[in-house]
Amino acid sequence: MAGPLTGFRIIEIAGIGPGPFAAMLLADLGAEVIRVERAGAVRGPAPDTPAADVSLRGRRNIAIDLKHPDGVATLLDLVGAADALIEGFRPGVMERLGVGPDECLARNPKLVFGRMTGWGQDGPWAHAAGHDINYISLAGALAHFGRAGEAPVPPLNMVGDFGGGGMFLALGVVAALLDAQSSGQGQVVDTAMVDGTAVLMTMFWSMKASGFFDENARGTNLLDTGAHFYDVYKCADGRYVSVGSIEPQFYAELMQLTGLAGDEQFARQMDPTQWPELKVRIAELFEQKTSEEWCELMEKTDVCFAPVLTMSEAAQHPHNVERGTFVELGGTMQPAPAPRFSRTSAEVSRLPAHAGQHTREVLAEWGVAAERVDELIDLGAVRHAE
Repeated sequence: MAGPLTGFRIIEIAGIGPGPFAAMLLADLGAEVIRVERAGAVRGPAPDTPAADVSLRGRRNIAIDLKHPDGVATLLDLVGAADALIEGFRPGVMERLGVGPDECLARNPKLVFGRMTGWGQDGPWAHAAGHDINYISLAGALAHFGRAGEAPVPPLNMVGDFGGGGMFLALGVVAALLDAQSSGQGQVVDTAMVDGTAVLMTMFWSMKASGFFDENARGTNLLDTGAHFYDVYKCADGRYVSVGSIEPQFYAELMQLTGLAGDEQFARQMDPTQWPELKVRIAELFEQKTSEEWCELMEKTDVCFAPVLTMSEAAQHPHNVERGTFVELGGTMQPAPAPRFSRTSAEVSRLPAHAGQHTREVLAEWGVAAERVDELIDLGAVRHAE
């Protein structure tokens, strides 16, 4: 069966990071997504092998020169046949190119115009450069990643770019598409990584208000490596395992399997004054066995336990193999589409494409006459990777 977004047509203006990630998610869910590259990105014939960037999967690729008037006209022609457009430029860039929200919505009043930036479309920092690390800093998230007495540790670029950025852009576009179906009106979706990251911190704002999270004491709280029952521990073989025994029944199982049941100090689970000493004691205990031995003892129990795996190891783990969490496509291992649907299955429809690989066929399918396509190529307004 086709994915739940089958029938929707989406234009992706090429960018990096959260924009392509959002486009990948939408394509995985069945939308027809066309990625529009810069004409200068086409540097000859498209190779026979797929592009290396997995986040480009699921869509065709065309190349348009948006500094050429005929290129702008071509994009607006495509907008007329689209349900949504997503872009990740700094505020004002699309407007200066002549393909901003006003021009696009004038051509297609039902269009959803999705915008992805770090700081948002307005505000004093709107036009400043930045990256994930900066956005999650200003959103009040980065300050809380790390251990006590150490500097904050950036969690890769997953929180700002992909969690607070790409995921929120995809959600916003889908929500606006649903509204457009009933209202007949499109709108602009202003997705900012700083906003999305702030929303991801909602639970911690609740915990702070309830007195269960000290924002000025990184690494001493329940979920930030402060507690001895929610952390990663080094084993005798130098590998690590993760433990998350928060609830009393899960903690009791941890105590039983570690031989600590009945220890009066460990019985004081929720006493933060005991946590530093208990962390030392339990860390010493975990170093007495290999990770394999701990897995044999604790896997599939109610301890809330898992080995700490690399990407390659995760792809080979029996649970992930059985569920098909990872798939090999075009010779590259990668995450499979998620979430799962009982009737409208998400799937990877295409391998990652190269710049301009599908210019001719897409323009023809989207209503541009063949002679006009030839003219646009001759003019340099579009390019096709022959």
